[in-house]
Amino acid sequence: MHKLALTLAMVATMVVSATAAEVVGISPTKPESGPFVKIDSGFMVPYEITIPGTEVKLKMIPIPGGKFKLGSPESEEGHTAAEAPQIEVEVPPFWMAEHETTWKQYKPYMELYELFKEFKAGGVRVVNDDNRIDAITVPTPLYEPSFTYEYGEDPQLPAVTMTSYSARQYTKWLSGVTGHQYRLPSEAEWEYAAQGGADTAYHFGDDPAKLDEYGWFVDNSDESPHLVKGKKPNQYGLYDMHGNVWEWVLDQYNEEGFTRLKDTQPKALDTVAWPTELEPLMVKGGGWDDEAENLRAAAKMATGEGDWKEEDPNIPLSPWWFTSYPSTMVGFRVIRPLEELPKKEAVKFYQPDIEFLNLDVGDRLIEGRGILGLVDPELPAAIKNAD
Repeated sequence: MHKLALTLAMVATMVVSATAAEVVGISPTKPESGPFVKIDSGFMVPYEITIPGTEVKLKMIPIPGGKFKLGSPESEEGHTAAEAPQIEVEVPPFWMAEHETTWKQYKPYMELYELFKEFKAGGVRVVNDDNRIDAITVPTPLYEPSFTYEYGEDPQLPAVTMTSYSARQYTKWLSGVTGHQYRLPSEAEWEYAAQGGADTAYHFGDDPAKLDEYGWFVDNSDESPHLVKGKKPNQYGLYDMHGNVWEWVLDQYNEEGFTRLKDTQPKALDTVAWPTELEPLMVKGGGWDDEAENLRAAAKMATGEGDWKEEDPNIPLSPWWFTSYPSTMVGFRVIRPLEELPKKEAVKFYQPDIEFLNLDVGDRLIEGRGILGLVDPELPAAIKNAD
């Protein structure tokens, strides 16, 4: 080969390798140990980042792509109509947080409220029609913290009582400051990850006798949530997929289950029942106060907007917070897909098309009882300058 051509080829190879190495979570070479997922550009590997602008860590685990049966068979103990009929779903690879979002990870997002107020008052990073796609709302300060912090606020406890809307806005903040697309999982993605490659009720089999080793539930929790990672992980290295707290997914809850998907061959996002109503939405995984059957991978719970805000002293009720049981055992965890959607298409992950919710949030912004702020890679520097 001509020397110049050889040099150019070497440079091109170096650029490709450098590019692969620079993408967080992707290694150009096969790891010597630990989990990995082979992809065209290298290997998806576990990674840990410091969330920009904070001192908070986030660890993500690679989940291989594959096919599985969404839902449960009628023979499964605890099976409900909402888990039927079983549908084969193709799931592309993604990364998932190794445990549910903790107070340590959630509070930096909560603290943006006062900062965004200051930005607005000072005309800093003003939200307008051109950049509104990068704006989020943040939770208003807790009017009565005793509801949310009923079981304490240890940094390693799962964060709880946030609404689906608030959890989605958190993932948009995380996406904005990191430059990568984080979001809630779909029901299919969550269930696939929870099974850990198995085809049984729990990732370890159908018999709940071993559940004590992997999850916090009514039999072992002492009627309270526990610090994350207190039990064994599943085959993928994910903790607390069975129990501790229920976790938000993207979907609307439907008692008819997957009837609408019958005779289809969907991918994970094709299965999403995109919410159009404020309730019932869906949470997965079971909580510390639940019986074993509610911790199955296919199990799900419908939310109750009015009941879950029964003790909310705000009038009108907050779009960011719940107050009442069982929301005290509802949290979430994030995923990051290998293949990201364009920003305009990704809006559906963060702002559900629920008319009443959008009107409610809009009214609060107009009245000054809510605040918008821009989230992008420049936000951490703006925060530092504000300090």
